[in-house]
Formats: sequence, C-alpha cells, structure tokens
Amino acid sequence: MNMPWFKLRGPVLDLEQLQRRDQLHPPAALDLCTLHDQRMVVLDLETSGLDMRRDIVLSIGAVVIEGGGINLGDQFESTLLRPAQKVSESVLIHGIAPSELEAGDDPAEALLDFMEFVGDSPILAFHASFDQRMLTRALKQTLGYKLRHPFFDVAELAPMLCPDNRPRQNSLDDWCTHFGLHVLQRHHASADALATAELALILLSKARHQGLQNLTALNQRLANWRQRQQANYM
Repeated sequence: MNMPWFKLRGPVLDLEQLQRRDQLHPPAALDLCTLHDQRMVVLDLETSGLDMRRDIVLSIGAVVIEGGGINLGDQFESTLLRPAQKVSESVLIHGIAPSELEAGDDPAEALLDFMEFVGDSPILAFHASFDQRMLTRALKQTLGYKLRHPFFDVAELAPMLCPDNRPRQNSLDDWCTHFGLHVLQRHHASADALATAELALILLSKARHQGLQNLTALNQRLANWRQRQQANYM
C-alpha cells in the first residue's frame, strides 16, 4: 500500500512556543481611555532592505508611552539570528554587522517576546505602514500568527496636528529638528523608537489641546484628514 505524502506547512514551533503563541493577547478595542492613560508601544524595525515582499526583519526596538510619558524601564530590544544574511548596502545604514546577526536571538523567541511585550496595546511607528507590513509577514512566516493590532503613523499625526507649523520635509529627522529633539543615534531600532516616542509625546499633547482625548477620536480625525489629503490630489 502506498502511503500518501504530506507536505508540512507553516513554521515549525515546539510545544512551549505554540502555547505562548496561542496565549498572546488580542488587541484591545479602541475605547475612551484617555490619551494620557493609554499604553502605547512605539516600534522601530531595522530590515535587510525596503522590499516588503523579500527583505526581512533584522532587529526590533520598542518603548512604551504611558501616563503621559515614556517609561524608560519598559523597553524592548532584540537583534534576530540571521546567519545566512549577506552583507548589503543596508549595513551602511543600520550598521548591524554579520557577526551580530550570527549571534542574534532565535527569531521565533524574539517575536514571541516582542508580542508579549506589546500585549493588547496599539502600536505607533514613523511611516507605520512599512513596519506593520514587515512585522506582519515576519509573524506569519515565523509563528503562523496573524497580527491584528492597530497601528498609528506618527508621520501622519505630525502634519495633521501641525498643519501651520511644520518642516518642509516629513522625515523623522526633520520633525525632531523642528521640535528641538536630540537624537542620539539614527537607524538603530531602539534609538529610533525612542526618538519617535519623544516626537509622539509632543503630538499627543497637541492632540489633547485640540480636543482629541482618546484614540477613538484621534483615529476618526485621521480618517477625515486622509480623505481631505486624497481629495487635494485628485
């Protein structure tokens, strides 16, 4: 009797990793929790390049905004194990040497650790669509996990909340310079996450002064702002 061949699909995880994955918190619904009290995770990824279909996550940095400030005791940093990663032009930008990738954290463990760190909180990032898509693909390929957490783009919040007081360009460097923020190191996941969090604090303060007291209201303002932006380009 010929036995059928079965092709295994999805990542290979051990029992403990499967249990951790299945116990991850789903995202909390956006409610009326005040912006001051809302826990938010500010994320930055360093990747092997900018191709969202082929490039991979090399390092993760994140900090927490809560209680109207940055909780420096609640940070996340991990360089992932990528021993087969070839040296590319991106190394000149993020500076992650092949030796660091060869000594990195197991990707499944790093991603589980990160999602446990996130919990049910919303995520902020600068040019968030890139980080969201890269993280979504990494989680799916490595853990078989579907990311559902809402992302807020600080690169959208900044011009929306400061329409009459903004730099000519819309980069993280430009906004940090505009507000006099000192960035210790650029293109390093943890340092960029901290710089983004410092900028986000300024913007969240402006949001509250504009009558936006929670993420529900902020999300609605963003939706209206995007519609106006699209109408202006039509």
